[in-house]
Amino acid sequence: MLTEEQRLIRETARKFAQQELLPKAAEIDETEGFYPEQFKKMGRLGLLGITVPEKWGGTGADVLSATLVMEEFGRVCASTALSYLAHSILCVHNLAVNTSDEQRAKYLPALISGEKIGGMAMTEPGAGSDSLGMRLKAEKKGDSYLLNGEKTFITNGPVGETFVVYARTGSQRTNLTSFIVEKGFEGFSVGKKIHKLGMRGSPTSELIFKDCKVSAQNIVGKEGGGVPMMMNTLDVERTTIAGISLGIAQAALEQSLKYSSERKQFEEPIIEFQMIQKMIADMHTELEAARALVYATARKLDRKERATRESSAAKLYASEMATRAGNWAIQIFGGYGYTREFPVERYWRDAKLMEIGAGTSEVQRKIIVRELREKGIGASVAE
Repeated sequence: MLTEEQRLIRETARKFAQQELLPKAAEIDETEGFYPEQFKKMGRLGLLGITVPEKWGGTGADVLSATLVMEEFGRVCASTALSYLAHSILCVHNLAVNTSDEQRAKYLPALISGEKIGGMAMTEPGAGSDSLGMRLKAEKKGDSYLLNGEKTFITNGPVGETFVVYARTGSQRTNLTSFIVEKGFEGFSVGKKIHKLGMRGSPTSELIFKDCKVSAQNIVGKEGGGVPMMMNTLDVERTTIAGISLGIAQAALEQSLKYSSERKQFEEPIIEFQMIQKMIADMHTELEAARALVYATARKLDRKERATRESSAAKLYASEMATRAGNWAIQIFGGYGYTREFPVERYWRDAKLMEIGAGTSEVQRKIIVRELREKGIGASVAE
């Protein structure tokens, strides 16, 4: 059961998605466009600082509420949902949880209002799934650090103005530090824009650091303390990003039901055919199972409990379920599903990224098995 506040947030997100995101969804996919004004409108609705305490200008809601917003956005425009995730969770939530009061006061207002777009920079050309293998180096020089290296596949890279950047500050794999880097910093630049199969309306690029000067005051936490922050953020990221997969699958199911009820072959609606019924029934059943797992994981995080295994399981199952849903929807639509006349081909393209971003399905399986071996099966996430 959702609380009254959670239902209100879901309805607010649903109304906004239908009125503001849906009309532009096909266009931004086709043109790889991005509309900053949408983020300013989200800011006015209180959605950009959804997990941030009210004292810092946020809504003060929980992880489940953020997941509900991801689901509603993903249902109509997964590209916008992904950029929203990078901004509201990977940047804003990260800063709200891990920074000092002075840093919060400096950076959160403009991010929560949508005046500035945020993101997080972790992935590198040689360090994707192996996040501890990153090579971006931060060397201390006086009261500043010089960052050298590059990041890639950074969501909101071309449009972002404030980034949480992870860099190496020692020789050990765990010697990582988190920095706040602004667009105008000396030595910081945006590299090539990356053109993708799906999520085409979520701008992605490389970030280049050439003697990028960052004040020691922009360290998040303390030097060498980046790994715990990273892991805690990843649990929240994997749970909330699973909400996008739920939204994509919901849209695929709705479109499949509508089309199969209207499309006739052999003088009857194709929904009367058993194989069509099987795909729709399986789509619904898997979606409901994924939704239960994702919501239960979000609630566990909201109880301030560790949920690494659960968040990996939720992200794994929801992402693969959404890809199957997109595939089934295309099959139900037949030749029309393979064209851009209908949105189901976009659902499949967008869903596929969910099996890769925030840790591939293979990495999630590795994490799940590691957790089971180290900590045992333990209690069910639903308990």
